[in-house]
Amino acid sequence: MAPIDRIVGVVGPTASGKSRLAVELAQRLGNAEIVNADSMQLYRGMDIGTAKPTEAERSVVPHHLFDVLDVTETASVAEFQRMARATIAACHGRGVTPILVGGSALYVRAVLDRLDFPGTDAAVRDRWAAELDSRGAAALHAELERRDPAAAAQILPSNGRRIVRALEVIELTGEPFAATMPGFESVYANVTLIGLDVPRDVLDVRLAERVDAMWAAGFVDEVRALLGAGLAESPTASRALGYQQILAFLRGEMTEDQAREATITGTRKFARSQDRFFRKDPRITWLPYDADNLVDQALQLLKA
Repeated sequence: MAPIDRIVGVVGPTASGKSRLAVELAQRLGNAEIVNADSMQLYRGMDIGTAKPTEAERSVVPHHLFDVLDVTETASVAEFQRMARATIAACHGRGVTPILVGGSALYVRAVLDRLDFPGTDAAVRDRWAAELDSRGAAALHAELERRDPAAAAQILPSNGRRIVRALEVIELTGEPFAATMPGFESVYANVTLIGLDVPRDVLDVRLAERVDAMWAAGFVDEVRALLGAGLAESPTASRALGYQQILAFLRGEMTEDQAREATITGTRKFARSQDRFFRKDPRITWLPYDADNLVDQALQLLKA
């Protein structure tokens, strides 16, 4: 029987094959379940654009923390940490190995590491949000770079919500936002982190093919359907890659082809950012994504 306190993490950039490896690992282990660590897969209805596992795929082994938020709700790292740790505790209570799967280093670390989140101040946040509306994300990112270069290097210039949060924390604590990140020390004793290594040129092709497949699967229609659920007004879900671009297309701000190309370009930049942040974690063992014996190699890591 597997150790009851074991946690497995499968990480890496978008389109590296994390979900497939996680399911195959769970099947081979025989007593394991998947725990989502992708912020956008938390949302109901955001299926095609987030490459969410299908109902059929999720029926193979139990999956947790998918479809838990409406698109009008805000995905909070602090709330996700609470939900994910409760899910892990429930798995351990049943003698089940949780397999944490995701492409966000922040979300993965929020679950595993000693990461405490500073409080919020609505007035401070609203003031910075107003600055975002008036000056734009790029200008606010430059402000963040002046105040905290390390934090600015970790946040995409287009991610206005995270820029606002970083500036809020800096103002409230008087410390750099990056200083709130702990060392690579888990709150759990038995963690194995597996990263999927994909050469950049190969990943670029895979990402373009994935976006084209999403379009062919009805991505635009998915976004149209979510308009009625309040997607366009959502401060979080509406900014997801692909959804943001298709919303711009539906507003007449770009053509459909431009939206698709912008999604490919944005996804490539995001994947490089994901990979760069994960590479900083010395606990991750990287395995070639296309190894014939990938699952066997992963199982050997668990035995070790």
